[in-house]
Amino acid sequence: MEIKRDAFKAYDIRGKVPEELNEEMAYRIGRAFVDIFKAKKVVVGNDIRLSGPAFKSAVIKGLTEVGCDVVDIGMCGTEQIYFATAHLKLDGGIMITASHNPKDYNGMKLVRSESRPISSDSGLKEIEEQVVTGEFAPVRDITPGTVTHVNIMRDYVAHLLTYVDRTALAPLKVVVNAGNGAAGAVIDAMESELPFTFIKVNHNPDGTFPNGVPNPLLLENREATAQVVREHGADIGIAWDGDFDRCFLFDEKGEFIEGYYLVGFLAQAFLRRYSGAKIIYDPRLTWNTIEIVEKAGGVPVLSKSGHAFIKERMRKEDAVYGGEMSAHHYFKEFSYCDSGMIPWLLVLEILCREGKPLSELMRERVACYPVSGEINSTVADAKAVIQKIEEKYAPGALKLDRVDGLSIEYENWRFNVRMSNTEPVLRLNVESRCDVRLMEEKTAELLSLIHA
Repeated sequence: MEIKRDAFKAYDIRGKVPEELNEEMAYRIGRAFVDIFKAKKVVVGNDIRLSGPAFKSAVIKGLTEVGCDVVDIGMCGTEQIYFATAHLKLDGGIMITASHNPKDYNGMKLVRSESRPISSDSGLKEIEEQVVTGEFAPVRDITPGTVTHVNIMRDYVAHLLTYVDRTALAPLKVVVNAGNGAAGAVIDAMESELPFTFIKVNHNPDGTFPNGVPNPLLLENREATAQVVREHGADIGIAWDGDFDRCFLFDEKGEFIEGYYLVGFLAQAFLRRYSGAKIIYDPRLTWNTIEIVEKAGGVPVLSKSGHAFIKERMRKEDAVYGGEMSAHHYFKEFSYCDSGMIPWLLVLEILCREGKPLSELMRERVACYPVSGEINSTVADAKAVIQKIEEKYAPGALKLDRVDGLSIEYENWRFNVRMSNTEPVLRLNVESRCDVRLMEEKTAELLSLIHA
């Protein structure tokens, strides 16, 4: 099989099967993982993709051939690998997943001990070199590692439930859309522990994705959840991507809640428990989060976007919570990792305590800081476009930073434009202070410049 570099990204490994990622590469990744990190015991798991079991077997072969013991937790979500790595005190974890990519893709997310992320600046480049060259340390007199099958669901669910006060929960009606991904099994395991009535949509895992790619950010995928919320008069709708490290919320009217507003919402909840704590946020959309955190007595801390950067900053600052507008939410007590299960549990507890519908709880913040939503544009020369934008908008700006791409602020509106780490596109986000028309005008103005 041909070995290419295309599948190696900034934060993970992801590519089309078998052209960009194949079983020989998976085997070599297992070998390289042990060579580079000197791992003695590693947890592995796979999501619902049809190529997952074969890729996992190849990784396990690479790991065990050089004496590494393996804990196989079966079909799971990415955060269950994070949980198992830390909970079982292992040397690392390998999750076989391509998250929300099309069904003919697969990939891997890798962590070290304590579920610390492995990215291009913390070992992934070295793994790439060994996989491409096929050059490994010679194997001599090594006893092959063992494979143990472990079910961590009970311990994992028990941990999730520590984030809420179950005595405060009421019998809400909740639509859950797993997108035929791996989230359904967790909902089933939690169901008897919670007072909610779950209305299940696309619930059974199916790697053929009969109802489309599990990516709730796509406009065409949202109505599947929204419609059921309206039909059943549900209190909330929840949808996940394939490996459920992100969750997306819909209010009782079936309206999609932008992930940006959820960052401030959850930050406020944590600051009620942990007075004065630090909260991590990303540069794409900021004003709502900063205002809420400061009013609640917390300390907002800016970090570059991307899970590896957020997790590193979380540890450095000992932050209790971190959130990205892309619907990744990070928790100190979850090894500083992101979870797609903890956020909705916290939101449902807040709904029960407040006794108000989600639309009402979100209305004020949406009105205060209207946003464009992230707009992606394919361009020939992203750096040249960003330079052109800076030349036009930097003069007269109150603030300019390059923490992640280009962020420029004026008194009543701001924007961030950045190159994607995973796709050949520019990503634009615009927000204003209480002025939808201004936000829309500036969004159109920027897009005209980007596409010129």
